[in-house]
Amino acid sequence: LTLAQSKFGIHINSESDLQESHNLVGEGGHVTFVIREDARDLERWSRAFKQMYDLGLIPVVRIATEMSDYGEWRQPSLDQAGVWAEFLDKLPWQDGYRYVILFNEPNHAKEWGGDIDPAHCAQISRAYWEQLKRRSPAFFVMMAGLDQAAPNGPDTVAQEDFMHQMNEYDPYIFGLFDGWASHSYPNPGFAGSPDDIGAGSVAGYKWELELLATMGYQNNLPVFITETGWSNKNLDETEIAEHYEQAFRDVWIKDNQVRAVTPF
Repeated sequence: LTLAQSKFGIHINSESDLQESHNLVGEGGHVTFVIREDARDLERWSRAFKQMYDLGLIPVVRIATEMSDYGEWRQPSLDQAGVWAEFLDKLPWQDGYRYVILFNEPNHAKEWGGDIDPAHCAQISRAYWEQLKRRSPAFFVMMAGLDQAAPNGPDTVAQEDFMHQMNEYDPYIFGLFDGWASHSYPNPGFAGSPDDIGAGSVAGYKWELELLATMGYQNNLPVFITETGWSNKNLDETEIAEHYEQAFRDVWIKDNQVRAVTPF
């Protein structure tokens, strides 16, 4: 099965949402979901992958560790890189690319064992990339999406600073990846206008690509907006629907570099 991929997608919390996801995004749509280290069950996820195959959905897997007793995501470890690669390689992927995202928003301490450690993030990213590519060149590996709105403070680091520090540790780190996972949320307060541009907007991925260019990297990577969306705390459902329609029509669909959008 080789699907004609659609830009439409959805970020789900459970594989029990797959049928509803198909009803929403249709055949060729992308589904982003998390597999945790403590839920790395081959039988369970093989069933889910087979269901996605039957429904014509394209999986985008974000790997994760597990929650600590302190409510933080445990730091990824180097010794799990090969274990993850072996597990993911055994899943029944469709023909074509195998989309994998390495963890989540490491410029937040709570996402990295309570620490903010760009050097360790670069080290982990390279090690996991290497193990996946050794298993199969079909793995399409993306770095963790970063929080564009995070300020410099005790628990977060601004994305620009975090990326520069990663690059200081490993001067080719951003040249490894096959695509760019972006969290292009309409901020502030998940209530921004679809007309906004720059960091913290639905077009925030363009700011990220420009940042890569200033660091000497090619900025023509395929973009997967794996998190975006408006909150109903400040907007009603009609306003949110209108914002999505405008963002897809005027920003995401028109940009050939954007491969998929999976609102969270």
